[in-house]
Amino acid sequence: MRMAEFDQLPGVDAEAALLGCCASPQWARRLAAARPYGSPAALLDRADAVLAELDEAQVDLALAGHPRIGERSAHASSAREQAGVAGAPQDVRAALAEGNREYEARFGHVYLVCADGRPAGELLAVLRSRLHNDPATERAVLRAELAKINRIRLGRLVEDT
Repeated sequence: MRMAEFDQLPGVDAEAALLGCCASPQWARRLAAARPYGSPAALLDRADAVLAELDEAQVDLALAGHPRIGERSAHASSAREQAGVAGAPQDVRAALAEGNREYEARFGHVYLVCADGRPAGELLAVLRSRLHNDPATERAVLRAELAKINRIRLGRLVEDT
């Protein structure tokens, strides 16, 4: 939809559209309430600011909206973003599955990475490198990756074409 159309949506509809980008109810509510934005750039800047202010419980809710890297998803955005994994060799997909399990055991949540346009081997290498992070560092990396994903999805939501 166009930016002007998004700015004029009823609040509940704007929140629903935003929840399709990020599963944090507070993030969606705060972004919807701050309308109108007037431009995609203003929306993206506010999205980053709201994400930075979210407590960890809201970030965990956002994570719940993301499938594991390499798993099929009914969410069209996730499926599009992970397209580089779908055709990967079986050994790489198996290594991703094992890495996902190791990551979740270490950090207690799904491995989140901006997968858009990236091949499976690269995502696996990133996963393996992030396993060496301490929990605080990894949480900061995770937030940065979530911001990238949110920006991609918001950009698709409000394309001014």
